[in-house]
Amino acid sequence: MSSLLAPFIEQAQAFSALEVIAVVLAIGYLLLAIRQNIWCWLCAGVSTAIYIWLFIGARLYMESVLNGFYFIMAIYGWYFWTTGAEQNHERPVVTWPTQTHAAAIVVILAVSLVNGYLLDRYTNAAFPYIDSMTTWSAIWATFLVARKVLENWWYWLGIDMASVFIYWVRDLQLTSLLFVVYVIMIPFGLVSWSRSMRRQRA
Repeated sequence: MSSLLAPFIEQAQAFSALEVIAVVLAIGYLLLAIRQNIWCWLCAGVSTAIYIWLFIGARLYMESVLNGFYFIMAIYGWYFWTTGAEQNHERPVVTWPTQTHAAAIVVILAVSLVNGYLLDRYTNAAFPYIDSMTTWSAIWATFLVARKVLENWWYWLGIDMASVFIYWVRDLQLTSLLFVVYVIMIPFGLVSWSRSMRRQRA
């Protein structure tokens, strides 16, 4: 038990204040996103700005690029959700066809293989292929969240499980713990959005 707690104790002693703030805001983002609260995008914007810096330091370059994209999507998500609220109702939760998701997965796999190869050959990136896969998958999944597509939760389940591993190994234990929390919370998001979609259709 003590060996499991050791990384957290070391980080607490090092006092990685930026990572703590980023983690707290990231949890706030997910809690608010589950409730379809538009303020989730503000939490996302600040958290991702911090993570851009942290991931560069950890040599997770694609993760840093990904958080730059998250920052842009926080702005887009705020805009998209706000335009639905102008008519005094929330943007509805929707589903997209299986064919759309199948095509997206094929594209993600192809791009990730090429991206991973380039990172492996020309940089000192850690876990180039896994890093690329989670990055491109998260780009798609984030777009789905901004568009309120229900299936985003299934993508995040796989992405977050992989992220737990790579962040732990790169000495970002607090962030790894954050993604454990994400994995636990994802079913709540899926259930909440499914109920919302049924109510809207009714």
